[in-house]
Amino acid sequence: MHKTLLTVFSNSSDNLKSKIKNRKLVGLVALAVTFVGLAGGVEAQQPAKIPRVVFLSTSDTAADSGRFDGIRQRLRELGYIEGQNIAIEYRTGGAKLERYHNVVAELVRLKVDIIVVGGGTTYVQVVKKATKTIPIVMTGPGGDPVEVGLIESLARPGGNVTGLTNLARDLGGKRLELLKEAVPKVARVAILYDPANPAHQYELKEVLPAAARALKLTLQPWEVRASDGFDNVFAAMAKQRPDGLYGLGGPLMIANRKRIADFALKNRLPSTDGGRATVEAGGLMFYGADLADSYKRVAYFVDRILKGAKPADLPVEQPTKFELVINLKTAKQIGVTIPQSLLYRADKVIK
Repeated sequence: MHKTLLTVFSNSSDNLKSKIKNRKLVGLVALAVTFVGLAGGVEAQQPAKIPRVVFLSTSDTAADSGRFDGIRQRLRELGYIEGQNIAIEYRTGGAKLERYHNVVAELVRLKVDIIVVGGGTTYVQVVKKATKTIPIVMTGPGGDPVEVGLIESLARPGGNVTGLTNLARDLGGKRLELLKEAVPKVARVAILYDPANPAHQYELKEVLPAAARALKLTLQPWEVRASDGFDNVFAAMAKQRPDGLYGLGGPLMIANRKRIADFALKNRLPSTDGGRATVEAGGLMFYGADLADSYKRVAYFVDRILKGAKPADLPVEQPTKFELVINLKTAKQIGVTIPQSLLYRADKVIK
């Protein structure tokens, strides 16, 4: 009987110990679950990563940053609030490629979410070579993005580049035509171009000669490779005494737009240009894509990419709105009377 009691007591003791162990285990599990739940709650409260979009310009001017304001405005209309669900930065690489390379390399290291390139074909190429993963949105380079290898086709870009292309080079003939209409006596037109710009090379060789023949104009090409080359070119050009001046636009020309406009004014040369900024600085005429309208359209691509679309699947678009800008103040200074028929067609007249 004593053995029986001992056995029962032993079994009861074992059961009690087992229950205590089980309770401890259950308690530890509950504590762990509570901790995980709290940790999950803390993690859930952490703010989501804000996408970082960089506007990369080739210009140090307020005019260029002003155009980016159009993208900002449109993004706000699409529901993007800076500091809340998007971070927008403005960077400038300048017109010098070495500095531009350095800025691009930094952006790649920072792993920004989108790079909006506000420069021509050459500058988009620099960014594309630096990254194959960060989405790149073009704001309208003048060269053919397919021809230079930026994309596979307009309909299906196929890589990490999409956005707008102005195909500005194909407007060269129209600009010469408008210059001739504004100043019928023009016969010899000096062409300012950057030989390092592929779009300039194409326009000079493939577009302008045919237009010049049709308009009975003689073209005088003048290459400028850097900002410090303008003075020598202008001195030599003055000796040739052209009747008109055409700057092909692009970062180098935009960076020196005031010098170009001042030279034209000093020599009483009616001028046309591939960049509106030069006309605003004192040039005579500009015809091309409405950049304010185009820059707003860039926001569409930023929005689609942030919502998960791949640049490879977003068709590259061409401009649908063009503008003619005439600087009437300049016309009076150089003694040119712009025909009323042309002034009526102008989208903006600077007085």
